[in-house]
Amino acid sequence: MKIRTSLLALLCAVGLCLGTAPVCSAADKGPIKIGVFLPLTGQNAFGGQLELDGVRLAHQEMPKVLDREVELVVVDNKSDKVESGNAVKRLIERDHVSAIIGSYGSSLAMAGGEVAEKGKTPVVGTSCTNPLVTMGKKYYFRVCYIDPWQGSAAATYVFNNLKMKKAAVLMDMTNDYAVGLASFFERSFKKLGGEVVAKLKYSSGDQDFTAQLTELIRLKPDVVFMPAYFAEGAIIMKQARELGAKFRLMGADAMDNPDTVKLGGKAVEGFMHTTFPYDAKMPNMSAEAKKFTEVWYKANPNKDPNVNAALGYNAYYLIMDAIKRAGSADQQAITNALAKTKGLATPLGELTINATHDAEMPVGIIEYRNGQRVYLTEVSPK
Repeated sequence: MKIRTSLLALLCAVGLCLGTAPVCSAADKGPIKIGVFLPLTGQNAFGGQLELDGVRLAHQEMPKVLDREVELVVVDNKSDKVESGNAVKRLIERDHVSAIIGSYGSSLAMAGGEVAEKGKTPVVGTSCTNPLVTMGKKYYFRVCYIDPWQGSAAATYVFNNLKMKKAAVLMDMTNDYAVGLASFFERSFKKLGGEVVAKLKYSSGDQDFTAQLTELIRLKPDVVFMPAYFAEGAIIMKQARELGAKFRLMGADAMDNPDTVKLGGKAVEGFMHTTFPYDAKMPNMSAEAKKFTEVWYKANPNKDPNVNAALGYNAYYLIMDAIKRAGSADQQAITNALAKTKGLATPLGELTINATHDAEMPVGIIEYRNGQRVYLTEVSPK
């Protein structure tokens, strides 16, 4: 056995010296492991599960690359920052993955990103929109737009399309995603010429928003921007309706969830939020969006596709595309290929990774009418 191993090593060395690929390496014939770290339990579990559904759907469609099987290694980050770091550490050190997908939640992505940088392992974020996720990072990429873009687009839509000039902000002060988006909305709205009359705060897990909503009713803004997650957002909407609030409520992509209507009931009427540019009923759907929608319904006939599933789907295909272009499952080769991604056709439009490792795309606008989620239009920041 030792003789055969030594001979194998010698042949591989000769191959390298001659400039040929060491095709005799047993590792090159085994599965390519792709890690996935998403919140499958805890506060963000619903979003994480939707993105995992999208990843698995893409894996079913493309189970092999470079004539090698692709193996998904899924780890639950439990909606917790410490667990996110541990999850990425496990994927790199124990499972020896070539690349990683995740995560839903910017705070979770940032915690995992620090570990990925040290491990020099490429990660493709799904819906982690905070700029800090990729800022200064060599190995972190994402298939979503960033919060300055999203917050500015929300402000642009409110000011230019709805002609509303007086706004307020209600945000979770303990959440990086909410704090960042609120700041970007406020800055853009003021730059456009609007007035922000209040910036009120709450903490994750709060159930009673009466004090904040009473103050907002007194100030009479045209719109209140609340970059909440869907569970808390639904509670805010219901309490605002019970208190007789007349202002419009607008959220961001974390409100894009099938349970928003179930939890909010009649209170969601007229509610708006930003989203990524995909919807199963959107007008002028691209060929890639149609394909994703058809494949989704074939696999999930009783469940509508959500944009988070599309983002998970995109993240998987982005990595597969990088591996094909690199001709290798080597971590650095994949990283280099990801950085060079240009014009990749996806259900959310053509995907190009820019210099900061982010994806740029229009921002979709959703409004709830008669209990139905309606995709209105797309907007780019001004």
